[in-house]
Amino acid sequence: MSAEDLEKYETEMELKLYREYRDVVGLFKYVIETERRFYLTNDYELKVHSLQGEVFFEVTMADAWVWDMYRPARFVRQVRVLTFKDVNVEELAKSDLELPQDDAGFGGGGH
Repeated sequence: MSAEDLEKYETEMELKLYREYRDVVGLFKYVIETERRFYLTNDYELKVHSLQGEVFFEVTMADAWVWDMYRPARFVRQVRVLTFKDVNVEELAKSDLELPQDDAGFGGGGH
């Protein structure tokens, strides 16, 4: 497989992931972003822990969708994330759910 074939494959996978995101985002209330992943969920719990002077975060989610093009199944029943990095939690506004219906604006970047 050439580098060009690999790049084309990854671009197609990202576009497929974006389309799936567009189809499911309306099912969820929250966006949760960690340093490694981007999640959609309706239910989460965020705990801050301190151990020997180090602060870390524990996020648990139920019935979530994960932005990861390498996972065969992006819907997950239970997720637990431990991280020393920031955790961003946003509640989706109704206007956030109204995405463009074409793929012309897809830039291929992502999480």
